[in-house]
Amino acid sequence: MIAAQEPTTNFALIQESETHFSSDTDFEDIEGKNQKPGKGKTCKKGKKPAGEKAKVGNGGGKAGGLNRMNGHHQQNGVENMMLFEVIKMGKSAMQSVVDDWIEAYKHDRDIALLDLINFFIQCSGCKGVVTAEMFRHMQNSEIIRKMTEEFDEDSGDYPLTMAGPQWKKFKSSFCEFIGVLVRQCQYSIIYDEYMMDTVISLLTGLSDSQVRAFRHTSTLAAMKLMTALVNVALNLSINMDNTQRQYETERNKIIGKRANDRLELLLQKRKELQENQDEIENMMNAIFKGVFVHRYRDAIAEIRAICIEEIGIWMKMYSDAFLNDSYLKYVGWTMHDKQGEVRLKCLTALQGLYYNKELNSKLELFTSRFKDRIVSMTLDKEYDVAVQAIKLLTLVLQSSEEVLTAEDCENVYHLVYSAHRPVAIAAGEFLYKKLFSRRDPEEDGILKRRGRQGPNANLVKTLVFFFLESELHEHAAYLVDSMWDCATDLLKDWECMNSLLLEEPLN
Repeated sequence: MIAAQEPTTNFALIQESETHFSSDTDFEDIEGKNQKPGKGKTCKKGKKPAGEKAKVGNGGGKAGGLNRMNGHHQQNGVENMMLFEVIKMGKSAMQSVVDDWIEAYKHDRDIALLDLINFFIQCSGCKGVVTAEMFRHMQNSEIIRKMTEEFDEDSGDYPLTMAGPQWKKFKSSFCEFIGVLVRQCQYSIIYDEYMMDTVISLLTGLSDSQVRAFRHTSTLAAMKLMTALVNVALNLSINMDNTQRQYETERNKIIGKRANDRLELLLQKRKELQENQDEIENMMNAIFKGVFVHRYRDAIAEIRAICIEEIGIWMKMYSDAFLNDSYLKYVGWTMHDKQGEVRLKCLTALQGLYYNKELNSKLELFTSRFKDRIVSMTLDKEYDVAVQAIKLLTLVLQSSEEVLTAEDCENVYHLVYSAHRPVAIAAGEFLYKKLFSRRDPEEDGILKRRGRQGPNANLVKTLVFFFLESELHEHAAYLVDSMWDCATDLLKDWECMNSLLLEEPLN
């Protein structure tokens, strides 16, 4: 929940001697009763702590830079406009906006960073402005306290929650800006130990604020920043693997044909890629430990939902690093959330993982631990949650039929008679996948050639037996309707049904 104490004096990013990819925990905690992990503070040898608030350099005193994004005309013809205004208007191509900011950063990084800092402050709905003097002499906690004093909480609204045409696309533009910023900076600025350190430090501090607008906006920004960094880490991992293969190929050549210069270049490239990977992992670890582990159980449901949605993306995007028990447990715990929108995010995140059969082996422990909870969610009071729970179980069924017991399946079967049609349709698809989808095309062809009953005969009989055993005879129409979309060919095979009706009864 929201921390009661004030933020620490300096929001140095939390780091550990191990990378955040180590899987050192599993599903020990039960149903959301976990305690916040402690904050360790270590850093890589020879490096200052990542995210420690960098001090303003020689250009820091140019307060005039606060009133413009940079010294150049913008693509939309507007000059001297702050970054927040450009994003709010939404009329400029995002890459052009980011490229302009990068040029400003190269010209004077302190002025550009001040604009970026004020961008996050203003996106939270705060009217205060961080000045160059404040940035030079004040710690993050003092800056945030100052901005909090200037915040008008009585209005209740802030850009992410405001209605109206001008705010309709603000959230998507805000998120897009962060993604494009990281993408455009990933080969240079992101590693300068200044820009990312400052931004992550600020967002970590804001995410711990008592002010909902600060907490909501900065958490969204931090999670989108993390997602962008995960993409960078994945690309670095792929490049390292390719470089390693090239190195091995060259090294295995006979001495006369081996290019030693190329070997040296490949070694140097691999070293640089590894250093960059370490830097990115350090940033991701800081965001995860400093923001996610606190905000995934925030008092505000929307903030919790943001965290769960993004961790689902990380696990799907970079499964080698994130699809393990250390991260899956957060989704498992949050399936017990009191708010339907958060439970829904858990299920959709898991659907993205179970859909990929190549990931099944990494989900075995999670499935065994949380399967019962997923089955119980098919009866969720929120119909949307129940529908997605059934769809998730259908994916689990397709990945491995042995996982679900007969009792688990029966709990879903009876939902084909649900008065809520989306629930019934989802259950109908589950029933069809379990009982009716298995058929051998070759055997079907043989039956037809021999003049016997059509290939659907056994399936129709199975459906009739299911209906009779359910002892809900007056609801036959519900059963047919629930399976109409997934079993149309079966339910429209009039010829097969006629032949079955004309059969002589068994003695």
